[in-house]
Amino acid sequence: MIGSLRGTLVDRSARGEVVIEVAGVGYRAAMAPAAVAAIGRPGSTVMVHTHLHVREDALTLYAFPTNDDRDCFEALLGAHGVGPALALAIVSVHGPAELRRAVADGDLDALTMVPGVGRKTAARLLIELKSRLDVVDVGPGTVAAVNGDAGPSARRDLREALVGLGYEADEIGAVLRELPAEGEVEDLLRNALRLLTAAR
Repeated sequence: MIGSLRGTLVDRSARGEVVIEVAGVGYRAAMAPAAVAAIGRPGSTVMVHTHLHVREDALTLYAFPTNDDRDCFEALLGAHGVGPALALAIVSVHGPAELRRAVADGDLDALTMVPGVGRKTAARLLIELKSRLDVVDVGPGTVAAVNGDAGPSARRDLREALVGLGYEADEIGAVLRELPAEGEVEDLLRNALRLLTAAR
């Protein structure tokens, strides 16, 4: 199993591929377009984390700028109906912290921003990714991330308060995206109620 590569960037492509030469061998790997653009210029020394996807008819190498990006990709691969192309598309749109936050908030709209992900697929992914991304239930209608920066305690308390007031998950997810990640629960709740009132 190839876990990482450190070598010279020989080529990069807008189609989402890089070629990295290590000890005289050029490894071609698929990579998110934004990561390709940020990896550096040909001739520079680069280091990427990799996943080798094995099929009967092909061996495909996928490259990621961080270990966390690769972990999210592999978590997505374990979800029902998600192949490497869709998993790469998802991590291309959402970084690890953003993906965990979307799962923690039950944010269907964030996942449907990814081409090829409809609302039914997004709803299934939100359920499956809770455990695969170390996101666990903390109460009725609420979730929090164990790893990553999603779901600080103030936001958990805010979600629980809004659920207790009878607001739906989609309303809560929408208002959480409008609020700062941290703050006093009382201030966050006051601002959340103002936004929810204005939206109705």
